[in-house]
Amino acid sequence: MRQRALKVHPTHYSELHTILQGKRLVAFDLDGTLIDSVPDLSSAVGKMLNDLDLPEPGEAKVRDWVGNGAPVLVERALAWALQETPEPTPCSERQQRAYDAFMAHYGAAPNTLTTLYPGVKQALRALHQQGMTLVLITNKPERFIEPLLKHFELRDFFTLWVGGDSLAEKKPHPLPLLHAAQHCQIPPAECVMVGDSRHDIAAGKAAGFTTLALPYGYNHGEPIENSHPDLVLGSLTELLITTPR
Repeated sequence: MRQRALKVHPTHYSELHTILQGKRLVAFDLDGTLIDSVPDLSSAVGKMLNDLDLPEPGEAKVRDWVGNGAPVLVERALAWALQETPEPTPCSERQQRAYDAFMAHYGAAPNTLTTLYPGVKQALRALHQQGMTLVLITNKPERFIEPLLKHFELRDFFTLWVGGDSLAEKKPHPLPLLHAAQHCQIPPAECVMVGDSRHDIAAGKAAGFTTLALPYGYNHGEPIENSHPDLVLGSLTELLITTPR
C-alpha cells in the first residue's frame, strides 16, 4: 500500500459529469478498468501450467477467471487443468507451487502485452486537474501495482494505491474502500468507485460509495448491469464534458 502527496493545479479544461457533483474522491479498479492485462496474465498462467505438465487454457478462459486476486486465479486455472473443483483454503502444496510459479512468471513480464484502455489517461488527467482525489483499489498483488503505473505514466495521478494483499480484506469487502476514504479524510458519501466487475460494485455499495461501471472489462461473462451500479459508462471519457478555451 503506497501513498503520495500530490500538488493539484485546478484548470477549467473540462467540466465533470453531473454524477460527480459533490464528490471529492474517485477510486478506480485497475485490471479491466484502466488496463487490459489479460494477455500478460494469460501468458503467466500458461507458463505456470506448463511447469506442472498441465495444458494451457488460452486467453479467453483466463479472461473469465480474473478479478478476485492472484490466488483465486491460480485456483481456477488448476481446477480447469485438473478437471476438479477449486480446492478450499488453506492451499495445498500443489497450489502453493503453482502460485509461486505464476508470481515469478507474471513478475518477469507484467506489461509486455498489457495495454491501456482508450481515454484512460485523458480522463485521469482531467479529474486530477479538477481537484479530485484519485485512488487505486485493486485485487492485484501490491508488488505489481507501481511498476504498471510507472510503465503507463499513471503513477502521479494517484494519492494512494491499495492491492489485494495490502489489507486483511479485499474487494468485494468494503474495507479497502473505507480505508482509502479514511486515509484521505473524505466521507464515503463524497466518494465514487469505478470498476468493471460485480466485486467493484458490491464493494462500493457496501462502503457507501456511488458506483460507476464499465462494460468492457472482466466480469466472469456477466453483464455489469446485473450488479445495478449507479451508472454504466461506455468509457471513462464520458465523465468529462469538454469546454471551449
